[in-house]
Amino acid sequence: MRRDHLPEDLDQCARVLIAALGSGHPLNIDGIGGGNAVTTKVAMLSRSDDAADIDYFFAQVSVEDQRVDFAPTCGNILAGVASAAVEMKLVAPTNGITDVRIRAVNTGARVLARIQTPDGHVTYDGATTLDGVPGSASPVELNFMDVAGSSTGSLHPTGQATDHIDGIDVTCMDVAMPMVIARAHDFNLSGSESRDELESNKEFFSHMESVRLKAARLMGMGDCSQSVTPKFGLVAPHETPGHLIVRYFMPWAVHPTMAVTGSQCLASCALSPGTVADGFMKKPDTRPATITLHHPMGVMEVIVDYSIEDNNFIHHSAGLVRTARKLAEGTLFVPWSVWPES
Repeated sequence: MRRDHLPEDLDQCARVLIAALGSGHPLNIDGIGGGNAVTTKVAMLSRSDDAADIDYFFAQVSVEDQRVDFAPTCGNILAGVASAAVEMKLVAPTNGITDVRIRAVNTGARVLARIQTPDGHVTYDGATTLDGVPGSASPVELNFMDVAGSSTGSLHPTGQATDHIDGIDVTCMDVAMPMVIARAHDFNLSGSESRDELESNKEFFSHMESVRLKAARLMGMGDCSQSVTPKFGLVAPHETPGHLIVRYFMPWAVHPTMAVTGSQCLASCALSPGTVADGFMKKPDTRPATITLHHPMGVMEVIVDYSIEDNNFIHHSAGLVRTARKLAEGTLFVPWSVWPES
């Protein structure tokens, strides 16, 4: 959506988004939401005046309880921002490849997106495939900068690489997304459980949420019982060097694959000294390092450029390749009562 087509006031904007997506019903039957936290999201775009081409403002709309969270950002939705900006004529394409500088408004992160634009038009067809995504498409290259501490102001918001909460060692880390990360075996899990197996484990979810909320306070984020951040992640070792088994939580459901933002935080956790994932894998000898994360539907590769100074992890940037395609364009209607002044 274009940001200037929506109310400037965030409370009013939230009411419009709730009506537009149909939040309040598990199927979002009175709106265009996807009936799942992964697909009930909104990207609001505008031209940027802050050393970027596009401002990307994100909203996480709940499926059932009519809430909107403007605190986090979303990397998977970000994969479509550059193409949408060209389609909306917010950015002029070049012939061949178009670079779009994006500012993530919610967190302040900077992203350089590179999309295929032969003959000055966005192309969506291509041979790039991603685990968990059907078919193939044209590649969208994303390079994330200024993401360490982008939400909390610190790589380790608690001041420590590892904290002990409710009998569990956790790493509280902020790289692209503030996260609480724990070892799967500390919850008596292998880390390779399926999405259904994890979502049926109510005891685990209860313990996880307790740890997450206490960690959020230690991270300076306050009461996060109504917020989707910080997200939660589990890690487990993999026998292949540079590989790690992970599970990502949104946080009240298991992500079917892996979030782009969360992937950067989990990969950084594996490379950073003193974290819960330190020692879980043989680290690549080269930098930038390619880390392969094993999620419920396959793998995701994250290229992390970093350095270690005085045994401290310094994050420089992270790169990923995603895909996107155009689904529709047109006019979206909401009830008059939701936005009468329009």
